[in-house]
Amino acid sequence: MSAGRESVHVGRDGWLFLTGGTNRVLDRYRGGLRHWLLLRSWARLIRARARRAERLGIRCLHVIVPEKLSVYDDRTDGLRYDPARASTRRLARLLARHPAYLDLLAPLRAARNGPVPLYLRTDTHWTVHGCLLAYREIMRVLGAIPPADIGARPKIVSDELMDLGEKLRERPRERIERFMLQRDARRVETGPLLAAYEAEGRDREVHVGAHVVYRNDAPAADPRRLVLFGDSCAHFDPFMLTGLLAESFCEVHFVWSSGLDWDYVERVRPDILLFEVAERFLARLPKDDFDVAVAGQRGTGGRLAQIRRDGLKPQAAADQ
Repeated sequence: MSAGRESVHVGRDGWLFLTGGTNRVLDRYRGGLRHWLLLRSWARLIRARARRAERLGIRCLHVIVPEKLSVYDDRTDGLRYDPARASTRRLARLLARHPAYLDLLAPLRAARNGPVPLYLRTDTHWTVHGCLLAYREIMRVLGAIPPADIGARPKIVSDELMDLGEKLRERPRERIERFMLQRDARRVETGPLLAAYEAEGRDREVHVGAHVVYRNDAPAADPRRLVLFGDSCAHFDPFMLTGLLAESFCEVHFVWSSGLDWDYVERVRPDILLFEVAERFLARLPKDDFDVAVAGQRGTGGRLAQIRRDGLKPQAAADQ
């Protein structure tokens, strides 16, 4: 069945799937020439980014976080769509054996029937276990060794109403686990946009433009510097992919953006440039004209003051 103005599908055993929203998620599985051309443009962009990074002496890697529809099609309970047309599946074919693209769909599907779920039942995001699986794949490809205890770090558990559950009349809640990863890494820089929201206790409302830097002086930390452009599956707080990487590398920069800021990359000169984005955001091809400094200035008065005056809410984290 579908609910929430046809944007949420209720599958087996209370599993909820985003099907609509601003990115028209289900349309991503219908194929057609327009969709194929968009994915071909993404493949060209990834290759071009890798070439530019290589000229700077930087290792470039792209990971796309698959939709639940792409991983758990066996739990959709009759939803009519073709998971074989998932953007992640088709992009993996277009970029087969390209060193700048890591296919996460195959390992996530291979592990989907394991003892713990890889995605939240009532949310669009992966669980700590799904995130940890992806992190290990990234570390393997980068030739890095995860901290021996990383999967055993403490977790906090809470009962919460999540983004898809709140769209239903029943408003189902879910038991959520979050890593308490931070031990060796510390945040040494916070962009002004995020700092402004944190000062008001509203850090959960800031998304695109959030910028942080973590440093890790532990002797076992990988000595390479990493810059990550990502979204809520990585996050600026150290409980998702950014936190896992910060506990692994000597320095990690996170910028919440689907477009790259090449000036920032050239200033930082990381050893690794990592790009992460949720599959539904492949609906839009970024222009790579993002400016970390300009986005940060939105937090020094203008944007936040406008929000206070107008009572506006910032763009939702999932931008569904």
